[in-house]
Order: sequence, then C-alpha cells, then structure tokens
Amino acid sequence: MDAILREILDIPARAKEVVNRPVEALPLRVPYLGMGSSYFAPLAFKYLGVPIYPELASEYVYYLAKGTTPMAVILSQSGRSSEALWCRALFDQYVAVSNDPASALCTAANVARVVPILAGEERYSSSKTYVNTLVALFKGFGFTPASSVERITDHLNRYREQGERLATEVFEVLSQQRIHGIYLTGSGPNIATALEAALILSESTKLNFHGLAMAQYDHGPKETAKNSIVIQILAKGEAYQRTRRLSERIAEAGARVFTVETPDAEEPYSILHNIIPFNFMAYYLALKLHIGETFVVGGKVTEAI
Repeated sequence: MDAILREILDIPARAKEVVNRPVEALPLRVPYLGMGSSYFAPLAFKYLGVPIYPELASEYVYYLAKGTTPMAVILSQSGRSSEALWCRALFDQYVAVSNDPASALCTAANVARVVPILAGEERYSSSKTYVNTLVALFKGFGFTPASSVERITDHLNRYREQGERLATEVFEVLSQQRIHGIYLTGSGPNIATALEAALILSESTKLNFHGLAMAQYDHGPKETAKNSIVIQILAKGEAYQRTRRLSERIAEAGARVFTVETPDAEEPYSILHNIIPFNFMAYYLALKLHIGETFVVGGKVTEAI
C-alpha cells in the first residue's frame, strides 16, 4: 500500500491514542503560537468561543512580542520548526504541544509541561498530526471528543469515497476547461478546515488551492466565480443558509461548486470529520496529476534561513 495512503488510514487509530490519554486543562487567555497546521488547529477553537489568542509564531516574533510574558502554548508537529523555537524565549513558561517529546521545543528549561499528540511517524502532509492536535485541544479545553473519534473509525470508508469522488470531479473540470482559481471556504471553526485543506491539497498536487472564510470570499473574491472551482465546507451553524445561498449564486455566475459536509456531526465536532475527505482528495488528485514528491521546494520541517 502507498505510504501516503497508509498515513491517512492510520488517522482513527492514532486519534484514539489521544482520546485514551489524559490531557490536563490548557491555559486560557494566552497566545497559542504555531505555523501551518499547528496554527490552524487552535484557530478553530477561537471560533468555537474558547478564549485563546492564536497567532502565527512568525508574526508574533516579528511584530507582537513585547518583552517576556508569563505563559503561552507553542505548537509544532516536529518540535523543530524555526518560528516555534524562536518563541521559546519570549515567555517565562510555556506548554509545548508536539509529536516529539524529545524535540528542542519540548525540552527547553522553561517548558511547563508537554502535551504529546501521539500521531506517530508522519512523512507527508499533516493528516494524523492535524486531527490529533484537534483531539488534544478538545480534551484540554474540556470537550469530550471520544464519540466523534469513534465515528471517524466507523465512517472512514465513506470519507475515502467522498475524497476520491471529489478528486475525480475536480480533475475532470481541470481537464475540460481553463480554471484560474480554486477556493475552499468555511465558516466559524471550519475556517481552520478550509485553511488546512488548502495547505495539504497545495502541497500534494502543486496546484494553488486558496483557503479562506466563506464570508470573506463573499466580500470580493466571488467576482472571480466564472471559470473557478469553489469547495464550500458546510456545518449546521449560524452561516449554513448563507453558504447555501452563496453556492447557488456563484454557480449561476459560472463557478463549479462542490460541498463537503458531515450532516450528523454538531458544528464543534465537524472539524474532526470535514478535514478527512480532503486528505483522501489530495492523495487521489495527486495520483491523477502524476505528482511524485510531496515536498520538493523544502522539507516537511520548515527551518527558516
């Protein structure tokens, strides 16, 4: 079996490991700093109303740091990303969230504690890492994600079929006409899903997938609807009907519109489910496009130069 597909199929088993491990309460009203997937995961909880301050670790270092402050949470899959490591000295103490408890992020003198995300080896896009980070944060903020993780196990084949179907449909559109933009939109916590999906699809396919908030897409980028692809991520929340209406409007304007939704999941937990079809989509679309390496311009771990 292909190594990338093996990592995706390992999501449910790895998520259960976090579910079965105690996670102490995480600090509130402090910065949550990461890059890529490690930034998107806490962003989802901001839009669930959890009082935390997610920031890009790079921009926090460059623009927001004002001396040393008492506490933060720093997230990094590898524990070796440059920007995450730069942030260590900005706090008296910090909680490290990482897949590698032996990493430089997790072993600094001012680490208050480590939250291992237990994703196992991950050489490709952040499939297991992203889901496991969400599960760890759910537990640390007092949510109970166990039943949602069980549902991932039960529905994994359905998500695989959904992702493969999306890959086939998008590939057919790309083969039939010139497409100038591919957008993924979400609302509330699923803004993080849109951003994460765009990241893994871009890495895997070498096409430019652009993730953003549905309402932000409505404020201008919808004017690019003709000859574009828009994948709207749906959840039964405040923005649901607006998203549906926008889909109809941009389809009439010439966009090829697709939707991803987990109707039986409440909006808070939909973030665990809605991302998984995109992992499969990225895998199958990359196959159709004959893409080989996932990381060509750089490696999985970003070390700034």
